Amino acid sequence: MKEAEFYRKSKNDEVVCELCSHNCRIKPGNRGICGVRENRAGTLFSLVYGKLVAENFDPVEKKPLFHFLPGSRSYSISTVGCNFRCLHCQNFTISQFPHRNSGYIIGDERSSESIVEAAGKSGSASISYTYVEPTIFYEFARDCAQLAHKKGLKNIFVSNGYMTPQVTEDLANYLDGINIDIKAFSDKFYKKVCKARLQPVLDTVRLMHALGVWVEITTLVIPGLNDSEQELRQIAGFIKGIDPAIPWHVSAFHPTFKMTDRAATPVTTLQKARDIGLAEGLQFVYVGNIPGEGGENTFCPKCGEEQINRFGFSIQSNKLEQGKCSSCHTPIAGRW
Repeated sequence: MKEAEFYRKSKNDEVVCELCSHNCRIKPGNRGICGVRENRAGTLFSLVYGKLVAENFDPVEKKPLFHFLPGSRSYSISTVGCNFRCLHCQNFTISQFPHRNSGYIIGDERSSESIVEAAGKSGSASISYTYVEPTIFYEFARDCAQLAHKKGLKNIFVSNGYMTPQVTEDLANYLDGINIDIKAFSDKFYKKVCKARLQPVLDTVRLMHALGVWVEITTLVIPGLNDSEQELRQIAGFIKGIDPAIPWHVSAFHPTFKMTDRAATPVTTLQKARDIGLAEGLQFVYVGNIPGEGGENTFCPKCGEEQINRFGFSIQSNKLEQGKCSSCHTPIAGRW
């Protein structure tokens, strides 16, 4: 265990966790919504510091990040726990593990030094904090991130964007790239499907971008829930209002966990979403989870020439020249 950060003490040994926008008020002996931060006699502890349940090296495109060191590998780590309760979570076996196992915590003990060393030996260019919401193991992620920067490695969050502004500001000191889910554009969806709210997510997108972290957005398009033309236009419009160069990934839903009553997302729906995003003025909209169906490649927003050709998570060709279009030399937004 490690004493948590970003909390304040209250009366009767209660604490208020200020790590994420749930702002859980936790009585002694209880835990927050994430299931991994516990109040012990008025002190809040992280129960998952260095307790990893997943440790892999992935293509950075799998995060997905398409404008961040394309073709590189990212050392990916996770603990159990999550501050969302998404009904369609593809990683529910680890994200919901404490809730499904009477609060039990599992994980192999690792140090931040060993993670950074392993990332370097694997040839990875970055470390990704992913698979569950990484904010819930923030203390360990930050220790790894600080050391990673000293060793010349980049840091990536794959996130639901629910951290508080003060955590975002702290994290931005060590974070290089982030993919944030905008799961829908209605509070109704967030409350019903994720047990959360929309506005804090939108606030995090704005703040991360303003603080200079490279931001990409993902929307998992679910038939009948968030696939209307109006809602897709709202998401695209919101992103454009921050920066039309922010990449938007529209990905296919597959039935899982507590949402097996819906069919997988048709390719035509994703293509429609991509068309909507481009029509709304976004420069880069990508179709995910369906390799070879188009919409994976990067084109120059000025001359239209293809610059990066992809198939799934692999780069087939990259024509960028120092981050510029090889044809008209227009700078392409990203971290190259």
